[in-house]
Amino acid sequence: MPSIVKTLRVLADTNRLRILLLLKEEELSVAEVQEILSLGQSTISTHLSQLRQAGFVEDRRTGKNSLYRLCSPTADVHPLNEILAQAGREIPETGADQAAMRLVLRKRQDRMRAFFDSVAGRLGRDYIPGKSWRSLAEALLRLLPPLAIADLGSGEGAFALMLAQRARRVIAIDSSARMMEVGLDQARRHGVHNIDFRLGDMEQVPIADAEVELVFFSQSLHHALHPARALAEAARILAPGGRVVILDLLKHRFEEAREVYADEWLGFSEAEIESLLAGAGFTGIETAIVDKEPESPQFQTLLAMGDKSAS
Repeated sequence: MPSIVKTLRVLADTNRLRILLLLKEEELSVAEVQEILSLGQSTISTHLSQLRQAGFVEDRRTGKNSLYRLCSPTADVHPLNEILAQAGREIPETGADQAAMRLVLRKRQDRMRAFFDSVAGRLGRDYIPGKSWRSLAEALLRLLPPLAIADLGSGEGAFALMLAQRARRVIAIDSSARMMEVGLDQARRHGVHNIDFRLGDMEQVPIADAEVELVFFSQSLHHALHPARALAEAARILAPGGRVVILDLLKHRFEEAREVYADEWLGFSEAEIESLLAGAGFTGIETAIVDKEPESPQFQTLLAMGDKSAS
């Protein structure tokens, strides 16, 4: 610990007190302190070094720069707080320093704003670190209340595994025994115990009447031989007030999908989905086109939702 003489010597300099007053409010870089106080970079660096050695400030690396901040006093009432409060009243430059700091912080915000202005309209196409549809889906799933959910046409169960993080229970239905095996293995390896994998068809769902509160068709309805029957089954297994959510392909002309992906239907138009949902007795129907792939054949994703009457 520095001696009391050295500590008092450090605090005896007006410019060092000005720096402490700034860092009490915000984390700042050497360049930003230099701009605020209009002093040379070497002078600012020397002052910060002395303040750090005295235990008054600390720094953290952020990229190529270091940001400095005031060390938090361990006591509620600390002599440094009293010294800075008195210094703020006595040093005539304090008001100008605070105004200059606000300007510097505005410039920092402006640089961030300029970046987003420059990529506006391209965020969905360009790579942005940490921004992915999976991360957004994970965040949105956590907003769901803990429901009983049916995933119809679940395939290998990737979506069911995501749903299980929040759901009370998930019933995953698929007609492929091999898909069910893969899904069960994935659930075991991840220690997920609230998924019930059941072999079955979307048009004859092995789920009791009113057993679930939410039904998902995630890119599966276009595999149904009779989509209207699949949606009628969704209505049957839903409890009153439940909801069906469909993610599927917007109607397209890529005929090869029948062979390449075993698709029974080449997607659905918004009008077709709305008619199918209404025919199954759903109300409050909403549809939207939520994505378009950049590569040919530029498949588009259709989102549709409907509610089962509460009565």
